[in-house]
Amino acid sequence: MVKAHSLLYAIYICLIVSIICGAILFFSNLYGQLNLYYNLQEELYINNQSTVNFALENQEVTQEPIEDEKSGITGSYITRPYGLLNLLLVKSETNKDTIQSAHFIGLYTKDKTALFLANFSKPLTYTGTVKLIGDNSLPSTYIETAYINNRPNQLLIDGKNTISENQLPEINPNFKKIFYGIRAEKTNLSDVEKPKDSLYFNSFFNTTKEIYLNSNVSNVIFKGNFILRSKDSLHIKKNTVLEDVILIAPKITFESGFKGTVQAFASERIELEQNVILNYPSVLCIYNETSDESKIKIKKKCKITGSVVLFGNTNEMIDKNSIEIEEDGLLFGDIYCTGKLFLKTKVYGSVYTNRLFHKTESASYDNTISDIEINAKKRPNYFISIPIFDSKSLSHGIIKKVL
Repeated sequence: MVKAHSLLYAIYICLIVSIICGAILFFSNLYGQLNLYYNLQEELYINNQSTVNFALENQEVTQEPIEDEKSGITGSYITRPYGLLNLLLVKSETNKDTIQSAHFIGLYTKDKTALFLANFSKPLTYTGTVKLIGDNSLPSTYIETAYINNRPNQLLIDGKNTISENQLPEINPNFKKIFYGIRAEKTNLSDVEKPKDSLYFNSFFNTTKEIYLNSNVSNVIFKGNFILRSKDSLHIKKNTVLEDVILIAPKITFESGFKGTVQAFASERIELEQNVILNYPSVLCIYNETSDESKIKIKKKCKITGSVVLFGNTNEMIDKNSIEIEEDGLLFGDIYCTGKLFLKTKVYGSVYTNRLFHKTESASYDNTISDIEINAKKRPNYFISIPIFDSKSLSHGIIKKVL
């Protein structure tokens, strides 16, 4: 009986030992496979980043896929426009796995212009406290004081003042191309993939989807490769999330409190209510070559990182086309206006305009600025601006990683 029990115990012990040994072998094999997997992932990520750097150094010119003989990884890239931005799509792949990345890219600028005021009307005057930090091109190098408010006037200039041309520098032709059409796939909203309830997502590796919406855009999330259109107007509610999308409509309004990243293109009016935040890289743009009025209205305490552009009108139509930016906000980027500009907020970048104006409750004053700071030197060298001009710079960089 004792011998039988001993034999049974021995069998149990052997069984337990075999299970433990099997488990050790299993986990050892699993560890080896995981190690190979993570090594491959690391090599793919390194190759992907190397391909990104190669594309930037190669000035975005598309090349044939490049294979790494040692790792067997093939890296390839393409570039294409997305609104006013350039999109770099990079793929690193083997026969076992693929890594993809997408980036908005652009050209570094060395523009140190603070204010360019076209030279076909009266000289610039100022009232209140005005700071112009950077180079200025003006109708006259002397800036006169306008005694409008009953308080001290102070002017701080740090940069060169030169006589401006009678025309603004020519805008990048790509701005006009946007209004003539963007290649996209027209899609019904119901046909768009929804990873989660009320979330619409389209990868930048897919075809751009163009969707017509009702005027009120509320309680919905759009992320990625979308063009949202309306035949009349778009009213973007603050509970809407828009990330890296393009908006096109005659009139576009952002409700107070909205936050997002958009390229907004209109022909008649764009309005930002108070406390709107547009993150980098965002664009507000109106193109109007008709005799009708157009306006970009930005109310108090708005923050924009990108560009605000109004163009298309002739000099005879300057008074019908305007940008108005109220106080207590910040524009980190550039303004380009072929109409007239009312500016009461700080600009860390450059301002190009045909005409400035300042208004009070009782009067309006042409080419007068009041209580503002335009500071080109607060835009760092690594900042990549929206390409308002057709830059000759050969130095490319990443604006934002979008995948």
